[in-house]
Amino acid sequence: MSDVQEAITRVHHEEWARVVASLTRRFGDLDIAEEAAAEAFATAVERWPADGVPPNPGAWLTTTANRRAIDRIRRESKRDDKQKEAQMSYDEPPEPLGVIDDERLRLIFTCCHPALAMETRVALTLRMIGGLTVPEIARGFLVQETAMGQRITRAKAKIKAAKIPYRVPAAEDLPGRVSGVLAVLFLVFNEGYLATGPDTDPVRQELTAEAIRLTRLIRALLPDDGEVAGLLALMLLIEARRTARVSATGELISLRDQDRGAWDTALVAEGHRLVRERLATRQPPGRYQILAAINAVHTSARDAADTDWSQVVALYDQLVRVDRSPIVALNRAIAVAELDGPEVALATIDRLDDKLSGYHAYHAARADLLRRLGRSQESRAAYDAAIELAENTAEVAYLSRRRDQLVS
Repeated sequence: MSDVQEAITRVHHEEWARVVASLTRRFGDLDIAEEAAAEAFATAVERWPADGVPPNPGAWLTTTANRRAIDRIRRESKRDDKQKEAQMSYDEPPEPLGVIDDERLRLIFTCCHPALAMETRVALTLRMIGGLTVPEIARGFLVQETAMGQRITRAKAKIKAAKIPYRVPAAEDLPGRVSGVLAVLFLVFNEGYLATGPDTDPVRQELTAEAIRLTRLIRALLPDDGEVAGLLALMLLIEARRTARVSATGELISLRDQDRGAWDTALVAEGHRLVRERLATRQPPGRYQILAAINAVHTSARDAADTDWSQVVALYDQLVRVDRSPIVALNRAIAVAELDGPEVALATIDRLDDKLSGYHAYHAARADLLRRLGRSQESRAAYDAAIELAENTAEVAYLSRRRDQLVS
């Protein structure tokens, strides 16, 4: 990748949210904002390699996008008030910052409007602010790409019809919006932790780092919120293992086989401290706090053989009571296999087929359990299904090697 292409990729990540939000506030139309921003970035791809990257790429993109939006409004002969806005100067008055200093975090809180259903506001915010594509968002929600596209389109239509304002939230608004914001950041982190986009690195550190940075800012805003602390601990304990997760040949390394000496001890210590602080409050833990506690058990073990699987299963039993998703049931069954054996776990996992047949990790878990039971032919078929569904290149390499090691 050339220096200019790298610059365009970096600027896209840094500026997309700001440009879209600026145009949305000005023209009151998400579709126009997104299309104008996309045209501006396309123009950058065409012109910057020849002209060079401008001194202020963000301002260049904002100006170009504004012009594209104005051109479209003029072409379509939109309402008179928009025609008047088209005559305005490109400089817009500064918006009050409110209690959130960071622009990206402010935009996420703004977009996570409680008038929208939780899944809808999360999906829309991921698209507008997180910079994730519709296919990446669909994979995060385990739904078809077309269904996710329709969900986002309906959300835009509802915002327009109900005239939901893009108002910067005040301090009293934050608790009512924070659950949606945490869901957004968790999905952004997951896309970085195990990237699913085509032609991307298997781990996208820029996404995991940004999710952690923003979660730290929320922690400062809402220091008593247990789920904020839980999500931060969860991210830190996962991020601590990043350098040990992919081999030099680009293959995923399972938790069991990772070099624990390569883990980031400072991040592990910080994650453990946050988990202990939440346990000391004796308040009922939420989803992220329990997930963080599970990861704390894993990262406390000197090696895989020392893992306290009974504690892991007990924590999953607790998690099932607050999150009845089939993915939680799948992960619990994987832990149960370490206590009660693969046959017991397989019986539980097979009952999830109707819900998770399109999820690669479901087939990967079945393949491993069938391998351990000596049912090689069935295991091979399950590996094939997992490989077909997996999007991450490192994970595909790992699954392929495991399949090829099966005894015929």
